[in-house]
Amino acid sequence: MFDCGKIAIIGGGSWATAIAKIVVGHTHHIGWYMRRDDRIQDFLRMSHNPAYLTSVHFNTDEIYFSSDINKVVQAYDTLVFVTPSPYLKNHLRKLKTRIKDKFIVTAIKGIVPDENLVCSEYFHHVYDVPYDHLACIGGPSHAEEVALERLSYLTVGCSDPVKAEAFTQVLGSSFIKTKTSTDVIGIEYSSVLKNVYAIAAGICSGLKYGDNFQAVLMSNAVQEMQRFLNAIQPQDRHVYDSVYLGDLLVTGYSNFSRNRVFGTMIGKGYSVKSAQIEMEMIAEGFFGTKCMKEINRRMHVNMPILDAVYNILYERISPQVEIKLLTDSFR
Repeated sequence: MFDCGKIAIIGGGSWATAIAKIVVGHTHHIGWYMRRDDRIQDFLRMSHNPAYLTSVHFNTDEIYFSSDINKVVQAYDTLVFVTPSPYLKNHLRKLKTRIKDKFIVTAIKGIVPDENLVCSEYFHHVYDVPYDHLACIGGPSHAEEVALERLSYLTVGCSDPVKAEAFTQVLGSSFIKTKTSTDVIGIEYSSVLKNVYAIAAGICSGLKYGDNFQAVLMSNAVQEMQRFLNAIQPQDRHVYDSVYLGDLLVTGYSNFSRNRVFGTMIGKGYSVKSAQIEMEMIAEGFFGTKCMKEINRRMHVNMPILDAVYNILYERISPQVEIKLLTDSFR
């Protein structure tokens, strides 16, 4: 049986806070890397994250905080990375400690820009972490609902089923149900794509397309996702499982979805920059759209929804024009 050992959270946002709440509830001790000392001091003083999910209170005696990523990495066995994907490389550049022998769990639903790699591929190729030491967390799981202890379903992906099962034991609770999968790459790419499709759903909402069309959009999105996953890594997967379709639906429909909110603002006429400034939070799908477009230039998968979102965000094509063309391609 695999032992996850001492567990640390890398990142200080809302999803990091929600995962920390789950894990510390089991282990009663975690390490937590946050890059800003002022945030750490405020957290210790108020017993909650001062910037995200402020209603979630912690016993800070159970947490070792540090703004030094090397101290955290050295002291802990399992590292759960929960940073926005555009900033992952900046955090890792500070790393002087080897991580190839650590158990790395990525809860990052994004792709590493410039490298155009999902996180497990990045850790493997750049830091020599073996694939059987790499896991991911997927599934329909808004941090806000996890914080409220609303029933959620998480999937832990790892090529080593024993390690995946061990980590599910750290996550499972009265409000978190868990399962395992060996489809790490499929889970990670679907997590990227569902953000792109949520932006599309938001754009259509901002343009006043109704629920009838949203349903058509989502049904076409899951087919597009399946085509890409089958091309990037063919294997026997059920794309209608919650870790794929469920995550797509909740991100496409929920008001908690920052990607949908971002898309809605674009549909209403905001520029990309003004929408980003007003949101004050990262919409992973903005970066994911560009990365996926670049990846698909070599894969040549038929992905009209991805193409439409890319054209709107990066080519500055009118949302009205681009979505009208997209609607004509659907049946």
